[in-house]
Amino acid sequence: MSKSDAFAEAGKTAVLQNIQGTLQFLRHYPPFEQMDDTELVFLVEHCQLRFYAAGDSIVKPEDGRVEYLYIVKQGHILGQRLNTAGSMENALDIAVGECFPMGALVGERPTRTDYLAAEDTFCLQLQREAFARLLALSPPFRDFAMRGVSSLLDQVNQQVQLKATETLGAQYSLDTRLGELATRKPITCTVGTSLRQAVQLMNEHHVGSLIMVDEQAYPIGIFTLRDLREEIANGSGDLAQPLDQLMVRDPFHLPPSASAFDAALAMTQRHIAHVCVVDDKRLVGVISERDLFSLQRVDLVHLARTISSATSVGALAALRGDIAHLVDNMLAHGASPAQLTHIITLLNDHTVSRVIELMIAQHGDPGVPFTWLVFGSEGRREQTLHTDQDNGILFEADSPAEAEHIRQRLLPLAREINQALDQCGFTLCKGNIMAGNPELCLSRQEWTRRFAAIIHAPTAENLLNSTIYFDLRPAWGPTEGYQALLDALLQMVADSTLFQRMMATNALQHRPPIGRFRDFVVASRGLEKDTLDLKVEGLTPFVDGARILALANGISESNTLERFRLLVAKQVMEAKDAASFEEAYHFIQLIRMQQHQHLEREGKPLHNRLDPDTLNTLDRRILRESFRQAQRLQNKLSVRYQL
Repeated sequence: MSKSDAFAEAGKTAVLQNIQGTLQFLRHYPPFEQMDDTELVFLVEHCQLRFYAAGDSIVKPEDGRVEYLYIVKQGHILGQRLNTAGSMENALDIAVGECFPMGALVGERPTRTDYLAAEDTFCLQLQREAFARLLALSPPFRDFAMRGVSSLLDQVNQQVQLKATETLGAQYSLDTRLGELATRKPITCTVGTSLRQAVQLMNEHHVGSLIMVDEQAYPIGIFTLRDLREEIANGSGDLAQPLDQLMVRDPFHLPPSASAFDAALAMTQRHIAHVCVVDDKRLVGVISERDLFSLQRVDLVHLARTISSATSVGALAALRGDIAHLVDNMLAHGASPAQLTHIITLLNDHTVSRVIELMIAQHGDPGVPFTWLVFGSEGRREQTLHTDQDNGILFEADSPAEAEHIRQRLLPLAREINQALDQCGFTLCKGNIMAGNPELCLSRQEWTRRFAAIIHAPTAENLLNSTIYFDLRPAWGPTEGYQALLDALLQMVADSTLFQRMMATNALQHRPPIGRFRDFVVASRGLEKDTLDLKVEGLTPFVDGARILALANGISESNTLERFRLLVAKQVMEAKDAASFEEAYHFIQLIRMQQHQHLEREGKPLHNRLDPDTLNTLDRRILRESFRQAQRLQNKLSVRYQL
């Protein structure tokens, strides 16, 4: 072989090695790990490797239409944008394996962001025409280009559901529409049907419910096997009596567009086992709890019913372990973190209500109407398996003397309730934010004065209290006094721009754990070394931001995601921003719940600290992006309140 041939052969080998090395690099990062070899080879063959020194501008708005896609191979990129105050701020933090500026390239427009090398950086550069050909060639790449992080979240959710399904064997998603599930024609009867005829119909068709309809096929009543058992137990035995004297009138119904989750939630809240599916005022189907959950598993409706009929605190405590199983079950059926926290909170509400009923039965009715208030995560309907008590009592009184008299009657019962809840897994609050505390067993006038003191004197302690007490709702008892208290709170916050500003300042204390030149900022010493706090550093920035903006704009809803949606409806927040915040919040909550499940299975105490090195590449990337969204929300608060 001649020297020139040897050089040529060595050159080919080097090129092949370089291609293989780049292919191996890309296979570690989404969306490239979802692409097949043909698509990746095309990408690599049409890429060039470019070097940028620290501080170099890579692409900026003044450059005009974007001509290249950049993939960070080594180094770190910052994306800067002009804020409403007219100054540049860091809007994006782009690490190894990520690409930019995708949106501008797809839209064939200039970028709105100035991309700078934060350190010496190497990027793979793909020219615009090759980018367009790759979009046509690769469905995973096209999906990512069009949907960004949303497409990656779909991958995560599919992996979570697949993992749970391997154990539980789910066959459908809780997002499945009722129109798809209610495929069997409902068995119906009309006015004049006797009990005997109803039982015969149910037996012939092997169904557990019979729907009575009017002339237009609208459901006017439902009769179930449970109703039949109760009738027999009551000793009537008159099979000739009309069914319309025994049935439950005006059965609950949902449209075909409603989801399986909507049906499950309704069954749980209303303690019913069947939901009618009505389209244009006409019965088209019936969904039963058996349709939603296999009898071989702990199911949501049965668990809620069992909790609400428990005969002792010990029985309730024993049922708490079933909720962890239920979370696995719901994940396998495609439940989102928001749905799961809603379900957990709903079951917790059933537990709280039953504990109150049992304690009243055991220790006597105080003879005074009262409302059991819940605060914090329970107030927001965002509880996970790891929770403690944050509660109080609201009652009506005409004078300070009467308020003190009522308080002394309620406090012994409140303390018994707090202790019983502790036995059921709701640990006692270390800060004594519990109804058994005299300072939290108050008349409506006293609660109003307490809230006014927090707002008019925004000390550090009061600002901390606002993050707990201002996420409130009633869990048991009359709601009229609560609504009046909430209306007063919203008016007081709206009237105090100083308090709003102080709340925003306080919210900025919980910074998301990402640094400028590394993936995550973790604890450097002690038992928490190399970990970050998913709740305080990840979820709290979203919770705080949503609370401030909601209270300032008269929004009474306490749930974080509902607050975002209502802020969009009031045009306080852009829909695109709210969607990004919701996705980020969902993902951090999902990682947190997975960690709680893992700890629960191993019998370890539940906590919120995570070592990010235990995550796979996809989860790390989306977690980092989710923390960036928290930073964006905090930046918006800074600009809005000029902080």
